[in-house]
Amino acid sequence: MSDTIYALSSGAPPAAIAVVRISGPDADAALEALAGRLPEPRRAALRPLRRDGELLDHALVLRFPGPASATGEDLAELHLHGGRAVVAAVLAALAAVPGLRAAEPGEFTRRAFRNGRIDLAEAEGLADLLGAETETQRRAALALAGGGLSRQVESWQARLLAAAADVEARLDFDDEADVAGQGAGTAGALAADLADEIEAWLARPSAERLRDGVRVAIAGPPNAGKSSLLNALVGREVAIVTKIAGTTRDLIEAPVAIGGIPFLLIDTAGLRDSEDPVEAIGVERARRSAAAADILLWLGPPDEAPPHAVRVHAKSDLGPGEGDVQLSAVTGAGLAALAAMLVDKARKLLPAEGEVALNARHRAALSEALNHLREAVSADDLLIAAEALRLARAALDRVTGRAGVEDMLDALFGRFCIGK
Repeated sequence: MSDTIYALSSGAPPAAIAVVRISGPDADAALEALAGRLPEPRRAALRPLRRDGELLDHALVLRFPGPASATGEDLAELHLHGGRAVVAAVLAALAAVPGLRAAEPGEFTRRAFRNGRIDLAEAEGLADLLGAETETQRRAALALAGGGLSRQVESWQARLLAAAADVEARLDFDDEADVAGQGAGTAGALAADLADEIEAWLARPSAERLRDGVRVAIAGPPNAGKSSLLNALVGREVAIVTKIAGTTRDLIEAPVAIGGIPFLLIDTAGLRDSEDPVEAIGVERARRSAAAADILLWLGPPDEAPPHAVRVHAKSDLGPGEGDVQLSAVTGAGLAALAAMLVDKARKLLPAEGEVALNARHRAALSEALNHLREAVSADDLLIAAEALRLARAALDRVTGRAGVEDMLDALFGRFCIGK
């Protein structure tokens, strides 16, 4: 953390503009070494960048003295012309400045976390934002990165402290009438209300489904049009389509965004009894995939459809048939109706618009806090209740990274690009 780091923080050149960031105690010295006179804090200035007297570029330079900067330490930015040669020359010049080194993936954001500029939940939201590919993912990531979960946890912690203070008061001053008269159930009521609220949050749809996509399995007997439907929904030739029964023998997965919602479409082997050991393995995988799917599109006989499956007649160009959806993967008729149905069903499985989505780590910490709150509510001994409330606070601290998260920091910040 005492090193001064630098990296290209914009996209790979060539580009119109390239942004190089420098962060650490020697940021001003590095900026002065290349640009000469330092600009006023937070005011852009046009400066020639030189190395050993040689002109490298004319750039806009900015400096942000810590701790009021993105990383919480002295920070400088060089806004260059985005050619490969320009960027390479400036990075080489920075490498020659004593005390500077190239940044590691996610190191700028990690420093922001270490210096209290963001908490762990906000950092996770930023990582999700960088990886967002759909509008739904973008909005959920912004809610998390903007502190939606952090503010909620802060509110819960304040109420937990009130409950803990009530228990401690009764432990220390239970013999005094004014404390005893405040009501022995105050802490229990606070803990019970808080437990109910956290339980409601845990009942929300998970972030993993939003990140990985709603799983849609396409199942049915051989030659029912499953692969053709997959190709039509994705808009490209993902699966091989032939008239030979059993062409698809393994799962074929294709991510796609429909209506701003991420889906993972899964083509499966035709369901039938087979003595071919390879095909039999594919059929078994198809059955498991159908059972685990969030949405199941059934292209077989309607009376054989699994419960809750969407029954699809996928060859309406050859004549009408039974089903919830009539479509033709060949002509495209009915595909818009199926897409609208998928979007409608997916919205019920994903977090609501603007709602913070909990990932597996958040859920584990909140589940632990919930268990300790329930223990505090049911405890007959004030000492046990006090300890349970303390453990609940510690579990909530792990959501925002105030305690017990060292084992996962490397994995989180490793998801970031070099200059972030």
